[in-house]
Amino acid sequence: MTEVQPARPEVVKIDGDTPTMRLLALLEVIAAKDQLYSLQGLVEETGLPKPTLHRMLQQLEAAGMLQRDSDGRQYGTGARLRRLAESLLLNDTKHGARHAVLRQLVEEVGESCNITALSGSEVLYLDRVETAAPLRFYLHPGSRVPVHCSASGKLFLAQMSAAQRRRLLAHVPLSRYTNNTLTELDGLEAEIERVRELGYAFDDEEFLPGLLCIAVLVPVPGGRSNMGVAIQAPTMRMTRERALQCLPALQRAAAALAAIEVESMAAQAASA
Repeated sequence: MTEVQPARPEVVKIDGDTPTMRLLALLEVIAAKDQLYSLQGLVEETGLPKPTLHRMLQQLEAAGMLQRDSDGRQYGTGARLRRLAESLLLNDTKHGARHAVLRQLVEEVGESCNITALSGSEVLYLDRVETAAPLRFYLHPGSRVPVHCSASGKLFLAQMSAAQRRRLLAHVPLSRYTNNTLTELDGLEAEIERVRELGYAFDDEEFLPGLLCIAVLVPVPGGRSNMGVAIQAPTMRMTRERALQCLPALQRAAAALAAIEVESMAAQAASA
Protein backbone atom coordinates (compact mmCIF):
# COMPACT_ATOMS: atom_id res chain seq x y z
CA MET A 1 0.00 0.00 0.00
CA THR A 2 1.44 3.34 -1.06
CA GLU A 3 1.64 5.91 1.71
CA VAL A 4 0.02 9.22 0.75
CA GLN A 5 2.24 12.14 1.65
CA PRO A 6 0.56 15.35 2.84
CA ALA A 7 0.61 18.15 0.30
CA ARG A 8 3.34 20.69 0.89
CA PRO A 9 2.13 24.26 1.31
CA GLU A 10 2.54 26.44 -1.74
CA VAL A 11 5.67 28.56 -1.48
CA VAL A 12 5.00 32.29 -1.39
CA LYS A 13 7.40 34.09 -3.69
CA ILE A 14 9.36 36.91 -2.06
CA ASP A 15 10.49 39.16 -4.85
CA GLY A 16 11.15 42.81 -5.58
CA ASP A 17 13.56 45.03 -7.45
CA THR A 18 15.26 46.28 -4.29
CA PRO A 19 16.04 44.91 -0.80
CA THR A 20 13.38 47.27 0.56
CA MET A 21 10.69 45.79 -1.67
CA ARG A 22 11.69 42.29 -0.64
CA LEU A 23 11.35 43.30 3.02
CA LEU A 24 7.91 44.68 2.22
CA ALA A 25 6.96 41.39 0.54
CA LEU A 26 8.02 39.50 3.66
CA LEU A 27 5.90 41.81 5.81
CA GLU A 28 2.93 41.05 3.56
CA VAL A 29 3.40 37.32 4.18
CA ILE A 30 3.53 37.74 7.95
CA ALA A 31 0.61 40.20 8.12
CA ALA A 32 -1.63 38.07 5.88
CA LYS A 33 -2.41 35.46 8.56
CA ASP A 34 -3.46 35.62 12.17
CA GLN A 35 -0.51 33.64 13.50
CA LEU A 36 3.06 33.86 14.68
CA TYR A 37 5.89 32.56 12.48
CA SER A 38 9.10 30.80 13.48
CA LEU A 39 12.21 31.22 11.36
CA GLN A 40 11.84 27.65 10.09
CA GLY A 41 8.17 28.22 9.35
CA LEU A 42 9.03 31.22 7.19
CA VAL A 43 11.72 29.21 5.39
CA GLU A 44 9.03 26.67 4.47
CA GLU A 45 6.53 29.41 3.58
CA THR A 46 8.85 31.45 1.35
CA GLY A 47 11.60 29.07 0.21
CA LEU A 48 14.26 31.63 1.13
CA PRO A 49 17.55 30.48 2.68
CA LYS A 50 17.57 30.58 6.46
CA PRO A 51 20.51 33.05 6.73
CA THR A 52 18.78 35.44 4.32
CA LEU A 53 15.50 35.28 6.21
CA HIS A 54 17.24 35.69 9.55
CA ARG A 55 18.93 38.87 8.32
CA MET A 56 15.63 40.26 6.94
CA LEU A 57 13.79 39.50 10.18
CA GLN A 58 16.50 41.24 12.20
CA GLN A 59 16.15 44.35 10.03
CA LEU A 60 12.36 44.43 10.37
CA GLU A 61 12.53 43.82 14.12
CA ALA A 62 15.07 46.62 14.56
CA ALA A 63 12.73 48.97 12.66
CA GLY A 64 9.79 48.08 14.93
CA MET A 65 7.83 46.50 12.07
CA LEU A 66 8.03 43.04 13.64
CA GLN A 67 8.40 41.82 17.19
CA ARG A 68 9.26 38.49 18.74
CA ASP A 69 6.99 36.53 21.04
CA SER A 70 7.93 36.06 24.69
CA ASP A 71 9.88 32.88 23.91
CA GLY A 72 11.99 34.78 21.36
CA ARG A 73 11.43 32.15 18.66
CA GLN A 74 8.36 33.43 16.85
CA TYR A 75 7.69 36.65 14.97
CA GLY A 76 4.55 38.72 14.65
CA THR A 77 3.58 42.23 13.60
CA GLY A 78 5.26 45.02 15.55
CA ALA A 79 3.87 48.20 17.06
CA ARG A 80 5.14 50.41 14.23
CA LEU A 81 3.47 48.25 11.57
CA ARG A 82 0.19 48.27 13.50
CA ARG A 83 0.33 52.07 13.83
CA LEU A 84 0.87 52.29 10.07
CA ALA A 85 -2.21 50.12 9.45
CA GLU A 86 -4.28 52.24 11.84
CA SER A 87 -3.17 55.45 10.14
CA LEU A 88 -4.21 54.06 6.77
CA LEU A 89 -7.65 53.16 8.14
CA LEU A 90 -8.10 56.56 9.76
CA ASN A 91 -6.93 58.63 6.80
CA ASP A 92 -7.65 56.70 3.61
CA THR A 93 -9.44 58.19 0.60
CA LYS A 94 -12.70 56.40 1.43
CA HIS A 95 -13.06 58.44 4.61
CA GLY A 96 -15.36 61.05 3.05
CA ALA A 97 -17.78 58.48 1.65
CA ARG A 98 -17.85 56.53 4.91
CA HIS A 99 -18.39 59.72 6.90
CA ALA A 100 -21.40 60.59 4.73
CA VAL A 101 -22.96 57.20 5.50
CA LEU A 102 -22.32 57.72 9.20
CA ARG A 103 -23.84 61.21 9.14
CA GLN A 104 -26.95 59.86 7.40
CA LEU A 105 -27.28 57.17 10.08
CA VAL A 106 -27.07 59.79 12.84
CA GLU A 107 -29.78 61.85 11.15
CA GLU A 108 -31.98 58.75 10.91
CA VAL A 109 -31.63 57.45 14.47
CA GLY A 110 -30.88 60.71 16.28
CA GLU A 111 -27.93 59.34 18.27
CA SER A 112 -24.14 59.33 18.03
CA CYS A 113 -22.68 56.69 15.69
CA ASN A 114 -19.18 55.42 15.00
CA ILE A 115 -17.15 53.16 12.73
CA THR A 116 -14.66 50.85 14.42
CA ALA A 117 -11.87 48.38 13.70
CA LEU A 118 -10.02 45.81 15.80
CA SER A 119 -6.49 46.86 16.73
CA GLY A 120 -4.69 44.29 18.85
CA SER A 121 -6.85 43.74 21.93
CA GLU A 122 -8.66 47.07 21.58
CA VAL A 123 -11.40 48.54 19.43
CA LEU A 124 -10.23 51.61 17.51
CA TYR A 125 -12.69 54.37 16.57
CA LEU A 126 -12.07 55.13 12.89
CA ASP A 127 -14.78 57.77 12.58
CA ARG A 128 -17.61 59.21 14.65
CA VAL A 129 -20.49 61.62 14.21
CA GLU A 130 -22.10 63.11 17.31
CA THR A 131 -25.77 63.64 17.92
CA ALA A 132 -27.06 67.18 18.29
CA ALA A 133 -28.71 66.22 21.59
CA PRO A 134 -27.19 68.11 24.53
CA LEU A 135 -26.59 64.97 26.62
CA ARG A 136 -24.04 62.70 24.94
CA PHE A 137 -20.80 60.79 25.48
CA TYR A 138 -17.92 62.23 23.48
CA LEU A 139 -15.48 59.66 22.06
CA HIS A 140 -13.39 61.08 19.22
CA PRO A 141 -11.83 59.21 16.25
CA GLY A 142 -8.67 57.51 17.46
CA SER A 143 -10.23 56.60 20.81
CA ARG A 144 -9.76 53.02 22.00
CA VAL A 145 -12.02 50.74 24.01
CA PRO A 146 -11.09 47.31 25.47
CA VAL A 147 -12.39 44.54 23.24
CA HIS A 148 -14.23 42.63 25.98
CA CYS A 149 -16.57 45.47 26.96
CA SER A 150 -17.36 46.89 23.52
CA ALA A 151 -20.29 45.90 21.30
CA SER A 152 -18.04 46.00 18.23
CA GLY A 153 -15.34 44.13 20.13
CA LYS A 154 -17.69 41.22 20.85
CA LEU A 155 -18.50 41.01 17.13
CA PHE A 156 -14.81 40.91 16.21
CA LEU A 157 -14.21 38.21 18.83
CA ALA A 158 -17.19 36.20 17.56
CA GLN A 159 -15.52 35.84 14.15
CA MET A 160 -12.46 34.17 15.67
CA SER A 161 -11.97 30.53 16.49
CA ALA A 162 -11.86 29.64 20.19
CA ALA A 163 -8.09 29.16 19.92
CA GLN A 164 -7.61 32.61 18.37
CA ARG A 165 -9.69 34.22 21.14
CA ARG A 166 -7.72 32.42 23.84
CA ARG A 167 -4.46 33.61 22.31
CA LEU A 168 -5.71 37.19 22.07
CA LEU A 169 -7.16 37.31 25.58
CA ALA A 170 -4.47 35.24 27.33
CA HIS A 171 -2.44 38.29 28.33
CA VAL A 172 -5.24 40.87 28.37
CA PRO A 173 -6.76 41.64 31.77
CA LEU A 174 -10.57 41.57 31.60
CA SER A 175 -10.74 44.71 33.70
CA ARG A 176 -13.99 45.72 35.37
CA TYR A 177 -15.19 49.19 34.31
CA THR A 178 -18.76 48.94 35.61
CA ASN A 179 -20.91 46.44 37.48
CA ASN A 180 -22.00 45.05 34.09
CA THR A 181 -18.51 44.38 32.68
CA LEU A 182 -17.89 40.73 31.79
CA THR A 183 -14.67 39.81 33.58
CA GLU A 184 -14.80 35.99 33.45
CA LEU A 185 -13.84 34.09 30.30
CA ASP A 186 -16.77 31.67 30.62
CA GLY A 187 -19.26 34.52 30.79
CA LEU A 188 -17.61 36.28 27.87
CA GLU A 189 -17.64 33.08 25.79
CA ALA A 190 -21.38 32.64 26.45
CA GLU A 191 -22.02 36.22 25.38
CA ILE A 192 -19.90 35.76 22.22
CA GLU A 193 -21.95 32.68 21.30
CA ARG A 194 -25.16 34.74 21.59
CA VAL A 195 -23.60 37.48 19.45
CA ARG A 196 -22.61 34.95 16.78
CA GLU A 197 -26.19 33.65 16.61
CA LEU A 198 -27.85 37.09 16.59
CA GLY A 199 -25.48 38.96 14.26
CA TYR A 200 -25.42 42.06 16.47
CA ALA A 201 -24.04 42.94 19.89
CA PHE A 202 -24.81 45.20 22.84
CA ASP A 203 -22.61 47.09 25.25
CA ASP A 204 -25.14 47.62 28.03
CA GLU A 205 -23.27 49.91 30.44
CA GLU A 206 -20.26 47.59 30.31
CA PHE A 207 -17.62 50.24 29.56
CA LEU A 208 -19.20 53.48 30.79
CA PRO A 209 -22.08 53.78 33.26
CA GLY A 210 -25.17 55.15 31.56
CA LEU A 211 -24.05 54.28 28.01
CA LEU A 212 -25.77 51.72 25.78
CA CYS A 213 -24.40 50.66 22.39
CA ILE A 214 -25.59 48.35 19.63
CA ALA A 215 -23.27 47.32 16.78
CA VAL A 216 -23.11 45.21 13.62
CA LEU A 217 -20.24 44.24 11.36
CA VAL A 218 -19.72 45.69 7.89
CA PRO A 219 -20.13 42.54 5.77
CA VAL A 220 -17.21 41.19 3.75
CA PRO A 221 -18.07 38.60 1.08
CA GLY A 222 -16.45 35.30 1.99
CA GLY A 223 -14.11 36.80 4.56
CA ARG A 224 -13.66 38.14 8.06
CA SER A 225 -14.64 41.75 8.62
CA ASN A 226 -12.49 44.24 10.50
CA MET A 227 -15.01 47.06 10.43
CA GLY A 228 -18.03 47.61 12.61
CA VAL A 229 -20.67 50.33 12.82
CA ALA A 230 -22.45 51.21 16.05
CA ILE A 231 -25.03 53.46 17.67
CA GLN A 232 -24.32 54.86 21.14
CA ALA A 233 -26.69 56.72 23.43
CA PRO A 234 -27.31 57.49 27.10
CA THR A 235 -29.55 54.91 28.76
CA MET A 236 -32.03 57.61 29.70
CA ARG A 237 -32.84 57.86 25.95
CA MET A 238 -31.90 54.38 24.71
CA THR A 239 -33.10 51.00 25.92
CA ARG A 240 -32.37 47.61 24.35
CA GLU A 241 -35.88 47.63 22.86
CA ARG A 242 -35.33 51.06 21.30
CA ALA A 243 -31.89 49.97 20.05
CA LEU A 244 -33.43 46.97 18.30
CA GLN A 245 -35.87 49.33 16.56
CA CYS A 246 -32.78 51.11 15.16
CA LEU A 247 -31.20 47.82 14.00
CA PRO A 248 -32.57 47.96 10.41
CA ALA A 249 -31.09 51.44 9.91
CA LEU A 250 -27.79 50.20 11.36
CA GLN A 251 -27.77 47.23 8.99
CA ARG A 252 -28.51 49.49 6.00
CA ALA A 253 -25.54 51.67 6.97
CA ALA A 254 -23.33 48.58 7.24
CA ALA A 255 -24.41 47.48 3.75
CA ALA A 256 -23.65 50.96 2.38
CA LEU A 257 -20.19 50.89 3.96
CA ALA A 258 -19.59 47.45 2.45
CA ALA A 259 -20.55 48.80 -0.99
CA ILE A 260 -17.98 51.59 -0.60
CA GLU A 261 -15.28 49.02 0.11
CA VAL A 262 -16.27 46.93 -2.91
CA GLU A 263 -16.34 49.97 -5.21
CA SER A 264 -12.91 51.04 -3.97
CA MET A 265 -11.40 47.61 -4.58
CA ALA A 266 -12.92 47.51 -8.07
CA ALA A 267 -11.50 50.94 -8.86
CA GLN A 268 -8.05 49.89 -7.66
CA ALA A 269 -8.19 46.72 -9.77
CA ALA A 270 -9.22 48.70 -12.84
CA SER A 271 -6.35 51.15 -12.45
CA ALA A 272 -3.73 48.44 -11.83
